[in-house]
Amino acid sequence: MNRRNPVAILFLGIGLLFGHDLPAQSLSVTQPVSTFSIVARDSLTGEIGVAVASRFFAVGSVVPWAKADVGAVATQSFANTSFGWRGLDLMKDGLTPTEACAVLLRSDEDPDRRQIGIVAADGKSATYTGARCVPWAGGRHGNNYAVQGNILTGEDVVIAMESAFLTTDGTLADRLYAALTAGDAKGGDSRGRQSAAMLVVKKAAGYGGFTDRAIDIRVDDHPDPFKELGRLLLYAQMNYAWNEGWTLFTKQNHLEAIPHIERAARLAPENPEVLYDLAVIRCAAGKKKEALEALSKALRLNPALKAQARGDMDLEGLRGDPGFQALVNG
Repeated sequence: MNRRNPVAILFLGIGLLFGHDLPAQSLSVTQPVSTFSIVARDSLTGEIGVAVASRFFAVGSVVPWAKADVGAVATQSFANTSFGWRGLDLMKDGLTPTEACAVLLRSDEDPDRRQIGIVAADGKSATYTGARCVPWAGGRHGNNYAVQGNILTGEDVVIAMESAFLTTDGTLADRLYAALTAGDAKGGDSRGRQSAAMLVVKKAAGYGGFTDRAIDIRVDDHPDPFKELGRLLLYAQMNYAWNEGWTLFTKQNHLEAIPHIERAARLAPENPEVLYDLAVIRCAAGKKKEALEALSKALRLNPALKAQARGDMDLEGLRGDPGFQALVNG
């Protein structure tokens, strides 16, 4: 049996993606991360984020970088990925986005082919497009945001992104997604669609409060990455609220946890595990009637949770209630 070299097939696929009919050995290992992105900050919540889309496999593994209380970086167009972590380190050391951008480019061997967007935790921003980026290429920036793109259908892509970000209400994630979809509606990447990603950070907003990754979602290869990213975002926003509520619960801040877990339940009213933890947190906060209501719905949606509830010490406050016994033993 004649077996094809899987590495050669991989590189052939990359060549076709970028419109090159070249043998694998002649392809450059550095391909243009041609994309449109937005880096932004929410001045009320302190959240910082990046949203990006491209006709490029797994763009989320290359472009977005962010650190809570520091800033965010999008590095693209023959991307120098070191600009991500180095840009964050420079801002952490006190440099402004404009200063950080200058340092990154000064030490780069090919600055005319790079594109960068940077926003800091204080809202200052910068965007840079090298003279040799493939057109249309450029960006716009202002307080709390920077948008940029290359190999776009035109400048109206970044204009639409800027407008959508500035006029959309909601969370930072909502506004980032609105900007991304507005850019796509104007034509986006002139080669088409493939991947998209979003990263939002806030201090201790990750699972258990141990990381700052509030939202971290990627669509690596999909015919409609924007629709799929939107589906994931709905779940991710629920999970973000769930994480915040549960972290506060574990720190015995039961009343403070209530608004977060209630928001999670509103975003996912048919998720039995969210409803179960809503019952747990309501119980800890002394809201026993409301806890039983949430638990009843959770067990109706997923009867397998009854076994967990029967031995769960977090529901100890309900154990003597006849309604609880009927729910878990029924």
